[in-house]
Amino acid sequence: MNLTNLQHTVSAFDAEIHNLRDMVLEMGDKSTNAITLSIEALEKNDLDLAKSVVANDQEIDDLERRIDSLSIQTIALRAPMADDLRHLIATFKISSIAERIGDYAKNIAKRVPLVAESSRQIEPVALLPSMAKIAADLVADSFRCYADGDIDLAVSVWARDQTLDNFYTSFFRSIITYMMENPAHISESAHLLFIAKNLERIGDHATNIAELSYFAETGRQMPERTKGDSVAGPSWADKENLLIE
Repeated sequence: MNLTNLQHTVSAFDAEIHNLRDMVLEMGDKSTNAITLSIEALEKNDLDLAKSVVANDQEIDDLERRIDSLSIQTIALRAPMADDLRHLIATFKISSIAERIGDYAKNIAKRVPLVAESSRQIEPVALLPSMAKIAADLVADSFRCYADGDIDLAVSVWARDQTLDNFYTSFFRSIITYMMENPAHISESAHLLFIAKNLERIGDHATNIAELSYFAETGRQMPERTKGDSVAGPSWADKENLLIE
């Protein structure tokens, strides 16, 4: 291969990588927005907004298919190695995670008509907007650390997911107590519990994106964070060890 052909190949590869990253970041913006809008639809009992969230999920699905196709084509034709291969695989996996986040937001929106006005009478529902804000921030930050190669931010997302887990635990206990005391609202309360679980899972997926971004930049895996009711979360010593390894 002469120098001109080599330069053309490198330039084409760079363009493909840039295109893939742009599409993944677009997925990140759309999935983050879907989380916010689905909870807004729940708060305002806005059935039209809920329907739009469900309909717009198709755009996220379409982006994932385009990313899958281009990623496979790039790996097959360019045979990337080392850092390039690591970043390409991370991009491929992150697009799949972004699609799942969009699905969780869509699932929240689908439950809006099922709770409708009755959700306003269920006291624990007041916790959901705060949960959603944390989840959306985690998703936005996870895509920012992917875009910027920011391993400090990746570790921050990894650690802050514990806050969302604690929120879910609090909501779970509150809604179960409410259901026991108000059996007439068990059906609506169950839907709200599923919404809270979707938000908790969104946080897990944001953490997965942060972990992949960390691996793409460093070649090292983050340790698994212990899940559960602990409010302490990862120790500062654990986080500092991640940063200085």
